[in-house]
Amino acid sequence: MAGTSSHMARFVKLNANVSVLSSRTKALAAFASSTQRRTMHTATVCQLSTADSPSTSGRSNSGPRWNIKMLYDGECPLCLREVEMLQRRDQGKNKICFVDVAAPDYDASEHADISFEQAMERIHAVLPDNSIVKDVEVFRRLYEEVGLGWVYAITKVPAVEKAANAVYDVWAKYRLPITGRPDLETVLREKKTCKAVAAENQP
Repeated sequence: MAGTSSHMARFVKLNANVSVLSSRTKALAAFASSTQRRTMHTATVCQLSTADSPSTSGRSNSGPRWNIKMLYDGECPLCLREVEMLQRRDQGKNKICFVDVAAPDYDASEHADISFEQAMERIHAVLPDNSIVKDVEVFRRLYEEVGLGWVYAITKVPAVEKAANAVYDVWAKYRLPITGRPDLETVLREKKTCKAVAAENQP
């Protein structure tokens, strides 16, 4: 019986170690995938003024050239379609600064202190004066910048905006499962694990 118990204990310990290793391997794979994705979708795409030094903040003493900074989830396929459409229409104008909150180096302090969790819960945008806009107003402002203001113009009517935001609330709540993603709690946990793995693998 003692021998059997010893073997069982070793088996349980081995399974636990395999589980931990599997979790860390998945986290490392997610980190690698995220890093690879950034080669296609730059973490921050902002047109800075000529006096700016290179940074991801999009801010400087002389002010940015962009009119609105859009924070988006670069791992959301539907979000990327919207971003790519806006980027095409904004090409050469640089009125919109695009910030991928899913990028490994996303720093909330450079974007009006909007945390990864807040940005994942609902859409945010930052204006040049560092004020924040959310929900349907973000889309309205973005579309205005690319010459499609008529699409969301009706949401300037308070009653319509309220109704539109109610619809958006439903989308924001179910966006992750609709796009085949884990729930927000799982995404946040994986994000923390990825950061820990990345820190451990730094030279």
